Amino acid sequence: MLRYCDHHHFFLPDGHKFPLTKYRLLRERLQGDSRFRLEPSELVSRAAVLRVHEPNYANGFLTGTLEPQVMRRIGFPWSPELVTRTLASAGGTLLAARTALQTGFGGTLAGGTHHAFRDAGSGFCIFNDLAIAIGWARAEAGIERAAVVDLDVHQGDGTAAIFGGNPGVFTLSVHGARNFPFRKQTSTLDLELPDYTDDKTYLAALQPALQRVWDFAPQLLLFQAGVDLLSSDRLGRLALTLPGLLERDSLVIGEAYRRGIPLVITIGGGYSDPIEQTVVAHAQTFQTAAAIYFGDPTEPPCSFHPKSMPEL
Repeated sequence: MLRYCDHHHFFLPDGHKFPLTKYRLLRERLQGDSRFRLEPSELVSRAAVLRVHEPNYANGFLTGTLEPQVMRRIGFPWSPELVTRTLASAGGTLLAARTALQTGFGGTLAGGTHHAFRDAGSGFCIFNDLAIAIGWARAEAGIERAAVVDLDVHQGDGTAAIFGGNPGVFTLSVHGARNFPFRKQTSTLDLELPDYTDDKTYLAALQPALQRVWDFAPQLLLFQAGVDLLSSDRLGRLALTLPGLLERDSLVIGEAYRRGIPLVITIGGGYSDPIEQTVVAHAQTFQTAAAIYFGDPTEPPCSFHPKSMPEL
């Protein structure tokens, strides 16, 4: 099952660089694939948000009373519709985590808001859906070890800060060294790449970094599968190709499947021009997961054993 939230619209001024249309285009591209069932996200609860975010910040956003400079750092104009969309996006990731713990795999056609800190948003990220899902899994589903594999071109600084010093959460961020955010945080493992890194160099660096994650033996894995590494991306500064991203996705998804680690996929960033190139890359990630989990009956079954889950 894949969750979506693009039916919750919010206003952006003309010329805004956030690619709002990609979410609808991605859903439309995948909805004809019989391997997926697409369902709308539910709104995440305030209690789940407050496990991760500082109350003054969370309540200020929900009520529209944050200082203007705080909203400027986020990059969106506040509106009630933005609140609904934000809660639906985080809710989709939490529901995907619940599905993954039940079946081995869950995904959302949104999420990956890794620049959101405990007490502030940044870079188009308001609430950190990755952290919210992990907070729920640890508090309600008995998960002791979770990992975030963040392969967006931008460092997952908010996620790193939220879980800094937490031995039960492994955060891997593989990102452009000279890209946003310019003040980096400390993940469990950070891998910084120079501008114009190509497929071969990227994949050679990624494999030993992933081995550190597998050695941690997470009971839940969240894959922030940003596609702003593409050479066509306006904000990326790396030089990966669509086949390179396919191999990246196969390394993460395939190994999670083989090890029986419940996997959640969120989409993260992507700003190609035209935006259709981003949509194709995001769709490829989910199609790769479908091929691995559902596509070939000759493959050995996943070793994941589902468990009964508490209510959200």
